[in-house]
Amino acid sequence: MTTLLVTHPACSGHDMGEGHPERPERLRAVDQALEDETFHFLARDAAPRVAIEALTRVHRLDYVEAIQRASPTQGAIQLDSDTAMSPGTFEAALRSAGGATFAVDEVVMRRVDNAFVATRPPGHHAEAATPMGFCFFNNAAVAARHAQAAHGVERVAIVDFDVHHGNGTQDIFWNDPTVMYASTHQMPLYPGTGALSETGEHNQIVNAPLRAGDGGDAFRDAFETAILPRLDDFAPDLLIISAGFDAHFRDPLGGLNLSEADFAWVTERLVALAARRCGGRLISLLEGGYDLEALARSAAAHVGALMRG
Repeated sequence: MTTLLVTHPACSGHDMGEGHPERPERLRAVDQALEDETFHFLARDAAPRVAIEALTRVHRLDYVEAIQRASPTQGAIQLDSDTAMSPGTFEAALRSAGGATFAVDEVVMRRVDNAFVATRPPGHHAEAATPMGFCFFNNAAVAARHAQAAHGVERVAIVDFDVHHGNGTQDIFWNDPTVMYASTHQMPLYPGTGALSETGEHNQIVNAPLRAGDGGDAFRDAFETAILPRLDDFAPDLLIISAGFDAHFRDPLGGLNLSEADFAWVTERLVALAARRCGGRLISLLEGGYDLEALARSAAAHVGALMRG
């Protein structure tokens, strides 16, 4: 398997302030883990800035412009209680969304088998016109719409295993039968969405909430019984992973007890499903993960599984 790593130094220029869990060191930890000789054959490329037309398929132009205008020239500004902008934030957000669309291009055009986009800020909490939960633009949604508009991909599935529910992704695709969103996450926990009863207008939303304290057995069972069969039935043409690693037992922002072995397992299952259903076309986007050691080990396990196919 040829796996592509997409990242950019500008994504470390986004800084929400001292003590904030979504900090530049997260990306450095992932980068260092992927410098190991195990990843010698990992293809690498830089994330471009996202095209404005790709952003505005998901976010209204006035919203994008408002985020740009809010960008400070020095210091930081607070958009909500936990989401702030520094002078490097807007550029990082453009590269993060651009990395997602670039990965789609490379995978759909068969230049690589799959891709991992190690960028920040993350995206799955961002709604069409609302930044929240450390997120500004919804990278997974932008990638899905780009695949459909630029490449004629008909059906896209987004699978999210972050400890927090991707309320933004769910909201954006609530009424769309061509995009399936499936999530495991802890409940109750921020942002408070993701109940079993939230199934979308076309029954294409699949939520499999877990309880605080749940570990690998519950996580794997949720995938085996609730998510993987539905993905098979949906038969996507492209699979997008919102890869949050904050369900790890070391993470300070969640209460689940997963290990890197669980992230490797789910990645292997999703790669196999992609091979069976969509010609192997799969991209993965970094979301959460706030303990640096756990993040590094989990991302390495995830990318290793992508490379093994």
